Amino acid sequence: MDATRLLPLAGEPPAERSDAARNREALLRAASELIDHCSVESVTMDAVAQRAGVGKGTVFRRFESREGLMAALLDHSETTWQASVISGPPPLGPGAPPLERLLAFGHSRMETTLTHAALIRAAGHAGTRAYAVAAFAAMHVRYLLGQLDVHGDLGYLATALLAPLEIPVLEQQLGQERRSLDEVRAGWDDLVRRVVA
Repeated sequence: MDATRLLPLAGEPPAERSDAARNREALLRAASELIDHCSVESVTMDAVAQRAGVGKGTVFRRFESREGLMAALLDHSETTWQASVISGPPPLGPGAPPLERLLAFGHSRMETTLTHAALIRAAGHAGTRAYAVAAFAAMHVRYLLGQLDVHGDLGYLATALLAPLEIPVLEQQLGQERRSLDEVRAGWDDLVRRVVA
């Protein structure tokens, strides 16, 4: 689990040519800059094309739709986050006891989800992340539960622990239930400790 690089998953696209990869990075950088200056909601394919200095057709050929562009931006941020889990400093990365890592994982996932809430929604699919992202998170939580000698269906337990870290649940707790972020974190920590116990 603590490998320095994730293996490609079945169905992933083949590696890009270097010029295509540069163009992709330029478009993603342009979209990120627009989000930083405005908001996710205000980013259009026209604006991204203009900022990157390419035709609008280039953006559509590369990402197919605005949702596709937003999903690519989200994947980009997820890759950075995954790297911090795999090889970043403890307690999120290797080197801390498994319970500390699991708690840090939940806090970091919650923070990342809230930071990218608008991007997750703009990427479509009812605000859910890509299968590869969900699979990575579930695999990591299962790994840590195994390190903690938790018994039972680790896959199901991992799914149960990950559910409160998704947008619909977080928005319900923070919005409708008017809980503070500290209360939500404490609730997740309590859930983890009960599962581990």
